[in-house]
Amino acid sequence: MAGQSRKWMILVATIWIQAFTGTNFDFSTYSSDLKSVLGISQVQLNYLAVASDLGKVFGWSSGLALLYFPLWTVLFAAAIMGFVGYGVQWLVITNVISLPYILVFLCCLLAGLSICWFNTVCFVLCIRNFPANRSLALSLTVSFNGVSAALYTLAYNAINPISTQLYLLLNALIPLIVSFAALIPILRQPPLEPLPPDGVRRDSLMFLLLNILAVLNGVYLLLFGSKTSDVTSARLLFGGSILLLILPLCLPGLVYARNWYLHNVHSSFRLEGSGFILVDVDELEIHKGMATREASLEGYQLLNDDVVRTAITPDQKSFIEDDNGSCCSKLITRNQLGMLGEEHPLYLLLCRSDFWLYYIAYFCGGTIGLVYSNNLGQIAQSLGQSSETTTLVTLYSSFSFFGRLLSATPDYIRAKFYFARTGWLTVAFLPTTIALFLLASSGSLSALQAGTALIGLSSGFIFAAAVSITSELFGPNSVGVNHNILITNIPIGSLVYGFLAALVYESHSMGGSKTESVICMGRDCYFLTFVWWGCLSVIGLASSVVLFLRTRRAYQRFEQDRITSSMLYS
Repeated sequence: MAGQSRKWMILVATIWIQAFTGTNFDFSTYSSDLKSVLGISQVQLNYLAVASDLGKVFGWSSGLALLYFPLWTVLFAAAIMGFVGYGVQWLVITNVISLPYILVFLCCLLAGLSICWFNTVCFVLCIRNFPANRSLALSLTVSFNGVSAALYTLAYNAINPISTQLYLLLNALIPLIVSFAALIPILRQPPLEPLPPDGVRRDSLMFLLLNILAVLNGVYLLLFGSKTSDVTSARLLFGGSILLLILPLCLPGLVYARNWYLHNVHSSFRLEGSGFILVDVDELEIHKGMATREASLEGYQLLNDDVVRTAITPDQKSFIEDDNGSCCSKLITRNQLGMLGEEHPLYLLLCRSDFWLYYIAYFCGGTIGLVYSNNLGQIAQSLGQSSETTTLVTLYSSFSFFGRLLSATPDYIRAKFYFARTGWLTVAFLPTTIALFLLASSGSLSALQAGTALIGLSSGFIFAAAVSITSELFGPNSVGVNHNILITNIPIGSLVYGFLAALVYESHSMGGSKTESVICMGRDCYFLTFVWWGCLSVIGLASSVVLFLRTRRAYQRFEQDRITSSMLYS
């Protein structure tokens, strides 16, 4: 019983870590001050944002460290890297010390690397302690990474809502403090035990409760995350956000109390058939069938063509027969993915058309959203809305959080409505495209807020869904390597998109000497950038549509197999 409680303690600790280590999302709040203190151009400021994203290129190092060191040492190594990376930047921005640009660049790189190490620790904790529900555990914890900027804004308003330099100090200290708080649950990990049938039902109920609490967190931060009326109110609001993060701690106690009740009270009575059942009995049998399928993957590969044909709808069959010779049909069927879950080593991955379609879609979708968040400070300043920067950062953060939570929707509704996850990815691209053309067409505050919310929602969904899609398309055992290859597009996109945005920004600037940072005011500062980003997002949308058309047959085969398994075990 104690082991079951401890695994939920670990999940709560993972939520805390994720909630306070998305420190790269508040870059735009202090970027203008950093630019001014260092006396650098917009292009050079973009390189600092790229340095933070470059940490993802070296994310594999955290996995290597886990091969030789215990988990808690990797956690504290991440905390120390963040403490040094952000702490030194805070000393620079407060004029305590003076460093050359290259050393500040390296500090940004170190800070970005710390985020990857924190993420690796959280992924490992979820996978080890929730092997039967890893997708639910990962989507829930990753979602909280999206609220970091909103939480830091509340802390900033509660302490000193005047100096944005405080963000860097908070970025350095809070993850270190949270690491100490999470240490005890991590050191007391329970042994891995197989879940009994009622355990699946119990865990499903717990995840439902945690998702409800997560939604409450998101709504609270959206409504109050940027309120700056007075320090006392800000402190009360910050206290409320911490209370909402502490509430999940009640769950381990509920688990223990429920188990005690079942063993000592409920067992004394013979109550038959009743109660609230969250997970249908048939769904439990489906889980058993899927476990059997995973244990005998070779048997799945030998499914005959009749099963494949039943997985194809009449419309699809007609499409394939009528357009067999067309260029469009060849694009969709050539080297088409045959089944989900097939392992793809590096050489095979790079030869897959589906991977490059996925790479382009991510590069032209989620990465644009991340670069947009890095430029929010300058975008608001150019439109004369500098005072709204923290509000916009909170808005982006909150909607990114909701987008990440929504990425788990396919898993919850699949019994009633099944749609390929790559299809959901295509739907998630639409808000970014709409938002960018909206921003290009209007420079009003309402358009800026609406565009920021849509981009946050879209990019949040893409970031959270990407891990599951990579696992499904290219194999769960290779997901660590393959996903790190996929996200190499983030630093590349950050460099390319940010550099182009900086060039457009400086071409419309109001001037300035070589020793002073230039400032651009007006819609022209980012108009062409929004147009170009919008066009690129259309390319990403088109790539995701082709990816969906190429993979939907494999998803339908997978769903057909799930239904067959449920029938066999029913």
